[in-house]
Amino acid sequence: MISSPVYLIVQTLVTFISIYTVLLVIRILLSWFPNINWFDPPFSFLSQLTDPYLNIFRSFIPPLGGLDFSPILALMLLQVLGQMITRLAYAVA
Repeated sequence: MISSPVYLIVQTLVTFISIYTVLLVIRILLSWFPNINWFDPPFSFLSQLTDPYLNIFRSFIPPLGGLDFSPILALMLLQVLGQMITRLAYAVA
């Protein structure tokens, strides 16, 4: 069994990654609607939270043929990171 402080930290990180993944998926789905004004309050908040992370991957993978594939890599990295944190915590325990 994982000790209590380590378990709390791992669960907090995994929960954060899960919530951030949902926010990224919402951001990606909303990008399909061209009439959304990203400066309006609910959308600007979402954009400010997710765009810095997505911009890291956009600098590596430019849009190809009008399609932006960088969110796929961003989501995959978050999933791998969440799994690695969980496995590392169990390995330490």
